[in-house]
Amino acid sequence: MKKLLLIFVLLLSILGHSQSIIGKWKTIDDETGKERSIVEIYESDGKIYAKIVKLLVKGEENRVCENCKGANKNKPLKGLIVIDGLKKDGNEWNGAKILDPKTGKEYKCYLTLEEPNKLRVRGYLGFALLGRTQYWYKVKV
Repeated sequence: MKKLLLIFVLLLSILGHSQSIIGKWKTIDDETGKERSIVEIYESDGKIYAKIVKLLVKGEENRVCENCKGANKNKPLKGLIVIDGLKKDGNEWNGAKILDPKTGKEYKCYLTLEEPNKLRVRGYLGFALLGRTQYWYKVKV
């Protein structure tokens, strides 16, 4: 019986770590706690990208990225790519930058699937200790 229980726990553990981050996620403003947007995470050429597909704050549906630089300057937030080219590395996805549309700044980032419906998004400067964490929640389709 103990062996059967151990096998069951190991299978659940493996399934939990093999869940995909692909799909739509609700972002939460870490300062206000309010829902901000729906972001779609997708894969292209073996890399992970994320773009804003819906803005949830009333009155901001047509907002542009005023503080962004370069090609993203004054682009509509809806459709804006905010994560560009993550690669899977063990249980996390890293190796790319995340754009904060509020400030227009870019940060190194990594993503970790904490639960099947909860994604840990860590943006940082230099070292991962110097940064900010948000949690995104899977949108049920």
